[in-house]
Amino acid sequence: MRGPRNWAVAVRKPDGEIAQVSRSIDPLMARHWTLRLPIVRGVVALGESLAIGFRALSVSANYAAQEAEEGDEEPQEIGRWALAFAFLVAIGFALMIFKVGPALLTDLLPISGGWFVLVEGLVRVSVFVAYLTVLSFIPSLRRVFQYHAAEHKAINAYEAGDELTPENTQRHSLIHPRCGTAFLLWVMVVSVFVYALLGRPPLLWLVVSRIILLPVIAGIAYELIRFAGKHSENRILMTLLAPGLWLQRLTTREPSLDQLEVSIRALRKVLDLEGREQPADRRVEVMA
Repeated sequence: MRGPRNWAVAVRKPDGEIAQVSRSIDPLMARHWTLRLPIVRGVVALGESLAIGFRALSVSANYAAQEAEEGDEEPQEIGRWALAFAFLVAIGFALMIFKVGPALLTDLLPISGGWFVLVEGLVRVSVFVAYLTVLSFIPSLRRVFQYHAAEHKAINAYEAGDELTPENTQRHSLIHPRCGTAFLLWVMVVSVFVYALLGRPPLLWLVVSRIILLPVIAGIAYELIRFAGKHSENRILMTLLAPGLWLQRLTTREPSLDQLEVSIRALRKVLDLEGREQPADRRVEVMA
């Protein structure tokens, strides 16, 4: 769970106890006004979220690998160079599978102009949905998807003003408009409009454009998700965002009460650090 100035991760240890680790954030956007400009702030926020995500995963993995008799010593986070390497591998994989790959596949077809961009977009979305569908059938990832849903339920319960107990939280929705799955879908939708300005360029520029324009596309998608998160009561807007919300069904599974307890612990820690536990301030910028 992430707040504006702090993030926290809770982990169920091998002995059944819940451990939690929290860290403060020195947000880049607070350092200069140019980093808070629309679209630019989306790129900055995405980079920070990826870095925090890798750090949280390393803490979780290290706790899971611990034996119960080793005590409560807090595991070390992933090193800076290892973090950078993991970041590059993840970005490289995403670019090749969801950006460059669909462009190269579409380039094999005898189409041009606006049709090229539309077909490329359909190929990209199809690859993305197929990828998530395959992941959803992997047994070892089911637990990950359950914790993903537990995050959503905890945030929905908090923003609805309910007491944060596993039983109360279980009644809330698996879906949340600020979910990263919805963000990724909007990246693909926005890319259709951005790439339409280029038509069907030569092969080299086709590959280069799909890479260098990604920050712009991600920044625009971030603004859409941010706007949706602030106007989730608007039915027309939620209808437009429905495909991204439906897609979350592939990356969430009904969590157990034990998993919800872990999610609540992480959320409570962030809220405590941010000083946002009062009902009057139900909006919290957490990572869903």
